[in-house]
Amino acid sequence: MAPTKVLTGARVVLPTGTVDDGRVTVDGTRIVATAPANAPSGAPESAAETLDLTGHWLVPGFVDLHNHGGGGASFTSGTVDEVLRGIHTHRLHGTTTLVASTVTGDLDFLARRAGLLAELAEQGDIAGVHFEGPFISPCRKGAHSEELLRDPDPAEVRKLIDAAHGRAKMVTLATELPGGLDSVRLLAEHGVIAAVGHTDATYEQTVAAVDAGATVATHLFNAMPALGHRAPGPVAALLEDERVTVELINDGTHLHPAALRLAFRHAGPGRVAFITDAMDAAGFGDGRYMLGPLEVEVEDGVARLVEGGSIAGSTLTLDRALKRAVTVDGLPVEHAVAALSANPARLLGMDDRIGSLEPGKDADLVVLDAEFALKGVMRRGEWVVDPRLG
Repeated sequence: MAPTKVLTGARVVLPTGTVDDGRVTVDGTRIVATAPANAPSGAPESAAETLDLTGHWLVPGFVDLHNHGGGGASFTSGTVDEVLRGIHTHRLHGTTTLVASTVTGDLDFLARRAGLLAELAEQGDIAGVHFEGPFISPCRKGAHSEELLRDPDPAEVRKLIDAAHGRAKMVTLATELPGGLDSVRLLAEHGVIAAVGHTDATYEQTVAAVDAGATVATHLFNAMPALGHRAPGPVAALLEDERVTVELINDGTHLHPAALRLAFRHAGPGRVAFITDAMDAAGFGDGRYMLGPLEVEVEDGVARLVEGGSIAGSTLTLDRALKRAVTVDGLPVEHAVAALSANPARLLGMDDRIGSLEPGKDADLVVLDAEFALKGVMRRGEWVVDPRLG
């Protein structure tokens, strides 16, 4: 059996706050203790493998609700090996739990993809499946193929979630379209998150969607009407309702820092989830890629459709989102960490296992240096990135 691991000396972000000179003890795949470094560890020193992380931060593993791929691989169209490569790419950047997102496609094709991704969820490689499209507004389609869009017919929504064999986690909908509210109710009844996104809804229509059971704002501000003083639109409705978690893409392209700070101040630190909305180029590089049936050009890390120039997902990884949140946006470390871990874990109903450094939970954690650069990643007690290797 692997020896008990004692990680000591770091600034440890716990649910109760940050502990300077803290310690986290890992036995097997689980965290068994967290404490200040001078407290008893509960493990005999001779049986423990101790790692001094003085000068570093120790935070929970990141949880990405919305991710289309990485490492040159697409979750919508890649082979199993390619999908696994994409997952591993994000693990190298601290994402220990990931929901695989698809983009708009033919309904039968998406049902087949759901079956493939559901098998990976069953194996524990991903946390589940998110369908972004085809039930979205042509007015706010972004990087989705317009000819494949359709109104959210509850029977068709049901077909997709059934195809995922209980592993569907979220469906993004333009809830103002015919069938939208009935589809939200169907999703809520089946324990699948209904997310408002790629929408042209009014404030009043968005309120109705939340009342029907929608609980997530898909990449708030993006692919929806802007906040207005006479027509506040979906942004105001989603920010003000305590039942809604808002996704934010903190890559410096999708959002101005002032918009991000506005969301945090209005929704509060408990209702924000940082996501990547990553596509194939994340962790891979500039060049030409396909996002579903659409061609994308990635230049200087920014992905845009070749035809029309719309932003086409991101090349973001969550370690970069955290560093930017703290060093550029000026957020407290604890708030940024919650947006990457506890908040999305709670939304997924997985906070009994992941999302915070607490005894009994999976040993998923990230080591950062004093400038918030990633130095180590542990998933279920095993180093994915070993901080001892530099």
